[in-house]
Amino acid sequence: MPAPTPLPRPGLAPDPAAPSSRLGRSRPEIAVAGVWRGAEIGRQPSAVVPTGWAQLDRELPGGGWPTRAITEVLTPQPATAEWRLLGPALRQVAARGGSIIAVAPPREPYLPGQQPAGLDERGFVWIEARTLAERLWAIEQLIKANACGAIIAWLEQARAEQIRRLQVCAQACEALVFLCRPQAAREQSSAAPLRVHASPDPDWALRLHILKRRGPTLDRTLTLASVPTGLAGLLTPRLLHPSRLFSREVPAHAVGRPAPALRPRRDTAVQ
Repeated sequence: MPAPTPLPRPGLAPDPAAPSSRLGRSRPEIAVAGVWRGAEIGRQPSAVVPTGWAQLDRELPGGGWPTRAITEVLTPQPATAEWRLLGPALRQVAARGGSIIAVAPPREPYLPGQQPAGLDERGFVWIEARTLAERLWAIEQLIKANACGAIIAWLEQARAEQIRRLQVCAQACEALVFLCRPQAAREQSSAAPLRVHASPDPDWALRLHILKRRGPTLDRTLTLASVPTGLAGLLTPRLLHPSRLFSREVPAHAVGRPAPALRPRRDTAVQ
C-alpha cells in the first residue's frame, strides 16, 4: 500500500515534488496595473492607437502605440524614417480631428507631401525650438495641456532625469507622445516604456528593432513594407525592389581569371 502524501503545513509553500504540484494548473492572471510576467507581453493599462502594421501590433503591449506614455524612436539619421513609421497612426489621429504638433523637426515639414497620407495642414502645428531647454519646456507644456492628438519632438541630447520627468507628465496625457532621438541614445538608460530603432531598407521598407517594451526581449528585426504614398502608383514592379537592380553577385558560369588585355588596332591604310 503506497504511503499517503503528506499535506503541507499552514504557512508553508507546497512541495514542488508533490503529485498535486505536478498537475497542470493554469497560472492566475495578474490584475495589478503595471505588473507583468517577464516571459509574456504586458497589458497596456491605457488606450493604444494601431501602428498600421499587424506584425508590429502583435509585438506591442495592447496592440499599438501607447497613450499616457512616451515612446522613443531612434534613427541613424534624423528625419529618415520617423514620418514613414508614424504616418499610419498620425493618419488615424487626424481622421478623428486631433491636431498633430511637431517640435523642432530637423527639416521643415513639406505639408503638400503629407496630404496623400491623410494629414491636413489645418491640423498640423510646427514649433521651432532651437535650444534643448526650449524643446524640453515646449514638450512638457504640450503634454500638460493635453489638448492635441499627437506630439512628435526631436531631442538630440537629453539626460535620463529629463526623460523621466516627461514620462511622469505623460501618464496624464491622452495624446501620443513620440521622442525622436539619435541611435547613439540606445546605450543610455531611459524611463520610456517603449523604445524602438528604425532604419530605412533599400526595398522601400523599414527595419524595426524593439529595444524595450513591457515584455520579453525581441531578438529579431521586423521588416515593414513602407512605400511612400506619393510613389505607390508610380513605381514599377522592378523598382519596388531596387536592391535587385544593383546586385553584385557573380554568375555561376563566370570563370575566375583576368580578362585578356586588348591590343591597339593599327590602321594599315594610314602609314
